[in-house]
Amino acid sequence: MISKLPKWVWFGSAVLAFIAGTINTVGFLGFQHQGVTHLTGSTTLLGIATATGNLPNLTHLAAIIGSFLVGSIFGGILIPEDHLKLGNSYGIALLIESLLLCMAVPALENGNSLGDYLASCACGLQNGMASNYSGAILRTTHVSGIFTDLGMFIGHIIRRIPVDMRRVYLCIILLVSFFSGASLGAIGFAHFSYQTLYFPAVLTGGVGLAFRLYRHKHRKHGHSPTLHAPKP
Repeated sequence: MISKLPKWVWFGSAVLAFIAGTINTVGFLGFQHQGVTHLTGSTTLLGIATATGNLPNLTHLAAIIGSFLVGSIFGGILIPEDHLKLGNSYGIALLIESLLLCMAVPALENGNSLGDYLASCACGLQNGMASNYSGAILRTTHVSGIFTDLGMFIGHIIRRIPVDMRRVYLCIILLVSFFSGASLGAIGFAHFSYQTLYFPAVLTGGVGLAFRLYRHKHRKHGHSPTLHAPKP
């Protein structure tokens, strides 16, 4: 199905991975030193907090995980289809993500953990939106699966098993985008602290508006770009 992905999906996925890298960097460099774009580490720390009886950490980590889950739920509500279709739902989801990130800034500046929860919810919404296609081949908020896929592809190449190079290119694009977002997020945090989140917020809102404009353009010409997921 990678061969059927339109150009806007490649570009949009790269932008979203870049945004996630920036958000996660701010989370790690912030007062809680908390990653918010993925849940593996948070779930592990939750297990440790449970075993050691550390109630404050347990409550905080459970809230981080719950916020991500709530964001993903909203992603499923807004985009229930099993195909990629450029429409209002994507634009609305991205604009909501932008709003959540903007709301997180003042909370974080005041040392309020609510900022982490808002950022985590935004990332859950983004991941739910991007994953809702063909077995979740597009995950933009974490890179463990991408590294796994890339390693498998390299292994297949070593064994001279045919590999769809477009899938390799997609993995590389997402990795480079996430890494670039993390690097620029660190530079931004050194100069602007939590206000660095305004940059991904504006970028997310801009992508959301671009979705709306692109859809309007295609509707004006009498069609809407749709990519159906393969049937099991």
